[in-house]
Amino acid sequence: GLATPGRRDGPAPDPVAGLSPAVRAAVRLRLVAASAAGLAVVVALAALLAPVVAAQVDERPVDPRRYVEPPRVESLDENPLIRISGWALNPDQRLLDVRTSGGAAGDGSPRIRLAVLSDYDGVTWRVGATYRNAGRILPAAEPAPNAATDEVRQEITVGDLTGRLLPAVPTPREVTGARVAYDPATGTLIRPEGLAPGLRYEVSSVRERPDANLLPTANVPAGDEVARVLRVADGAPEPVRRLATQLAESNGAPYARADAIATFLAEHYRVTADAPSGHAYPNLAFFLFGPRNGGGQRGTSEQFAAAFAVLGRLAGLPTRVVVGFEPKGDGPVRAADAYAWPEVLFDGVGWVPFDPMPRPDSEPRPVEEDFRPQPEDPPPSEVPAPTEEPSATPPAAAPAPGRNEGGLGTPVLVGGGAGGLLLVVGAVLAVLVAMRRRLTRSRLDAGDPGERVAGAWRELTDALRLAGHPVGPDLAAAEVAERARRTLAEARAARPGEGAAGPTDRTGDGAAAGGPDEAAVDELAALLNQAGFAPGSVTPEQAEQAARLSQSFGDALRSARPRWSRLLWTVHPGPLRWRR
Repeated sequence: GLATPGRRDGPAPDPVAGLSPAVRAAVRLRLVAASAAGLAVVVALAALLAPVVAAQVDERPVDPRRYVEPPRVESLDENPLIRISGWALNPDQRLLDVRTSGGAAGDGSPRIRLAVLSDYDGVTWRVGATYRNAGRILPAAEPAPNAATDEVRQEITVGDLTGRLLPAVPTPREVTGARVAYDPATGTLIRPEGLAPGLRYEVSSVRERPDANLLPTANVPAGDEVARVLRVADGAPEPVRRLATQLAESNGAPYARADAIATFLAEHYRVTADAPSGHAYPNLAFFLFGPRNGGGQRGTSEQFAAAFAVLGRLAGLPTRVVVGFEPKGDGPVRAADAYAWPEVLFDGVGWVPFDPMPRPDSEPRPVEEDFRPQPEDPPPSEVPAPTEEPSATPPAAAPAPGRNEGGLGTPVLVGGGAGGLLLVVGAVLAVLVAMRRRLTRSRLDAGDPGERVAGAWRELTDALRLAGHPVGPDLAAAEVAERARRTLAEARAARPGEGAAGPTDRTGDGAAAGGPDEAAVDELAALLNQAGFAPGSVTPEQAEQAARLSQSFGDALRSARPRWSRLLWTVHPGPLRWRR
């Protein structure tokens, strides 16, 4: 606009009137140059910034929620199921004081829910909740269409209960006396500041009572909405899968399957307060199938509820675990009242609790009466018994003395047969040694550092099994290390005249001088725990150290055995076929 002068019919004022022609030309030239430079700058900025601005169209906008930190819970609040065993050992501990009012007449004291655990990864059950700060009135969820409801009010005073989880009768609708955060998906409450002795609050809950007449024909939901409570973590033990399949095949309807699982657990297992805590796959397998005289087939409500939920998911049922309390009435709620129970989701009915606990004073039946698991390793084949009496065959006529029909003599045949047999045996032994060496190298050298530490631990457990002291999968790494030290000490005490000698190698052909001490075995157990509970934190140097420790232990244990046993140790095919 500045560079191109406009034309008008009448006279127009000239901005450079009164100037000489030369000055006027210089001013107009300067105006044209400044306008061209400004236009060039604008075009250049547009060319440079346009792609950057256009690229922001596909970028995710800033989420203001990231500047607000949601309430967090400790590990005991994320998985309160592990607290059941501790409470069982201190039954008189006073956790709460409760007074309830309302509810249907004759129903007794309602259960108080502490948390709902919906997520299971094969190791632990977790709440997995997303808590949002809530006011006095909590978001209302739609009750099951065919469930009767009644209002229950509670006055709760906290005693020795710690953490942030806030107990309440399900499902809470109004809370006064405490600031809370709420997860609508599970109905779990927390107090972000944590519980404190003397804290008093009131809760108004709507308790659902499902119609029991609809359960025998009710179906279970499926799809993405319930995928969370149907998910089965990888690594489920094969006997547990077979038990779930057996119970599901015998009972077609969902409710019949759930009732069969609860009945099986109630009839075959015992409740003991001193049962060890744990509900990972190995713990549940030991609880279900472990020897009775070795601590198996007994547990607290932790194992009963977790076993039911896992078996239910394997049988196609949406399940979850609930931790809470079962008070005897108004007044103190003690640690002995802590209880875990499973629930199953049915269409048109809602979440239905089940009770897999055995009846008081009932004697459990052996598991083998109703379930016979297949052996993990097939037994060696036996020579079948003859079906008929062998027929009497007359002996062949011996050749006349001095008669030669051109065949090889007996000494030659016997010598040749023995030599061939020795060659075959030698070839088999050489193959076994080579396969054992390859297995050891693959364990200690292949994979990332964490996998190499796990391989070193398998070398240690294989050495214990070769020495006649196998360890079960239910033992922790520290317990295995203690057994390893004891086994090595017993082996050395049995042969005090023989010490370890020879350099350490990775094939078990030599014994480590002096053998490993207690700290070495404990160090290997610590490295295994680090690899399992902190993936990616193990360094290559630590993996090499784990390999040296396992080699040293295996060599020392082998050197303390008799000579023939040392040779058998090297060619034993067991490590090649034992389950990993």
